[in-house]
Amino acid sequence: MTVTAIGARRRLAILGLSLTALAVGRPALAQDSAWTLAATYTADVAGSVSGGASQAGKVLDNLMIEADLDLDKALGWKGATAHLSLLNNAGGAPNDIARTLQGVDNIEVTRPRGKIYEAWLQQDFGAASVRAGLYDLNSEFYATDAAGLLISPAFGIGSELAATGPNGPSIFPSTALAVRVRLAPSDTTYIQAAALNAHAGVIGDPGGVDTEFDHGALLAAEAGWTGRGKLALGVWRYTQDQDDILDIDAAGDPVPRAAAGAYLLLEQPLRGAEGDLRAVAGFLRLGVSDGDTTPFKDGGQAGLLMTQVFANRPDSALSVGVAYGGLSDKFQQTLAGGGGRAAASESTLELTYADRVAPRLMLQPSVQYVVHPGGTRDADPVVVLALRVSIDL
Repeated sequence: MTVTAIGARRRLAILGLSLTALAVGRPALAQDSAWTLAATYTADVAGSVSGGASQAGKVLDNLMIEADLDLDKALGWKGATAHLSLLNNAGGAPNDIARTLQGVDNIEVTRPRGKIYEAWLQQDFGAASVRAGLYDLNSEFYATDAAGLLISPAFGIGSELAATGPNGPSIFPSTALAVRVRLAPSDTTYIQAAALNAHAGVIGDPGGVDTEFDHGALLAAEAGWTGRGKLALGVWRYTQDQDDILDIDAAGDPVPRAAAGAYLLLEQPLRGAEGDLRAVAGFLRLGVSDGDTTPFKDGGQAGLLMTQVFANRPDSALSVGVAYGGLSDKFQQTLAGGGGRAAASESTLELTYADRVAPRLMLQPSVQYVVHPGGTRDADPVVVLALRVSIDL
């Protein structure tokens, strides 16, 4: 074991013990308190056991602290709430070893640091609401609950959208200033739209929060039905043209192109209902993009989630999913220009199981099998093993 790995493990252990002590020693909030507090510490050990650059593992972690304030209870401000979340990430990058395009761990970051993640106000107007501030687009858009257990990043938001923008869209690990409007005409229907700064950045990132909107905005809209399941259609577009990933002009600069896309979400209970023994839900997600400004022209994810797998273990859950990332023609040309044989896609199959082994402790092993990692046809498939440890505080 390297000195770096020992140091990372020691930091994780100290932080985990400190957080546990804090949670045990902290008195619970009164039930009628205006505040709601939550904290979750997650530590992963993930690495390639076959394929990739080598066979090795990395330790990485994620601490999320969230606070919600009912402004009606606190100040008499009817229909208003406030939300603040703090995020800290540390540790290694397992995808540096796996070398995939879509990633292998949804808490991996390129710059480990602490930051303000979300900070917004929401005002309700009966069936409508407006939310403004630092906002995670994926918290309400392009999201399916049945995919939430899987660790591969593509199951959080489609790669054809995640790979856009000058600093990525307003999703993990950096959000952006945004305004979101939501209308629910009935208990089972909704329509929502958001305008977000195209350049994501928060306090803790280099440059902090971008307030000038020099890169324009990302516009998104989604309409859906949420009866026994979910069916939704979403669209997105950048107001300013984005750099083409291949074409350049006479001056050698990337040609500006319109960046836009759409997605379809389907989620359906297949066996039993929530809370039933071995209840099963399925999900299917399909997305497309312009293919000029992102490596992915389309993508799709599908899978199953079984909850309460064992009768005597109410928090046990099993999930399997496959994620497909279709590579754009221009990205394939870029790979071919580097001397490799480009594949038409990169795909991931994941199987994971989670269970609560103590009142506040969850363990989750996972295995992923990645075909054509990096979009290279000649690359051997990568097998990634991971163990996730989550502590609810």
